[in-house]
Amino acid sequence: MTLHHSKHHAAYVANLNAAEEKLGKALKDGDVSTAVALGPAIRFNGGGHINHSIFWQNLTSETTKPSSLLATAIVENFGSLDALKKELAAVSVAVQGSGWGWLGYSPKTKRLVVTSQPNQDPLQASTGLVPLLGIDVWEHAYYLQYKNARASYVEAIFDIINWNDVSSRYEAVKPC
Repeated sequence: MTLHHSKHHAAYVANLNAAEEKLGKALKDGDVSTAVALGPAIRFNGGGHINHSIFWQNLTSETTKPSSLLATAIVENFGSLDALKKELAAVSVAVQGSGWGWLGYSPKTKRLVVTSQPNQDPLQASTGLVPLLGIDVWEHAYYLQYKNARASYVEAIFDIINWNDVSSRYEAVKPC
């Protein structure tokens, strides 16, 4: 994870900063064509930064469990924590190529949702779902330790989920 953080995440931040600088210049110069052309770089690198920032906060070496509010929502939406893990693992492993498995909250339906996003597409900007828990299934997240065994990585990641962080994210968006 050190390499993942210090090289991969750092590259997204550096590339986002460079794209933002070019965007600022293009907007200042009234160069709309260049500004529009920077959209994919901003989406990819900005999404990579957003997604990884959530990912690092979603992990811990301590044993945690969902808050009672989140636990209730998990049971209401999935039947049990184990059922949520099974569904999120299946969706994460099934990502074709690179991307993310997500537990999100839908402000529209007021429900928890399991979904995936390709590449570094940020969940909220792409779907309107508020990201609660993200699982990075790009090979750089697991290849050094798990080789091509994505399913083993996804299964193991649940052992280090920071449910305190996931619960805080949920409680921040869940209407009373």
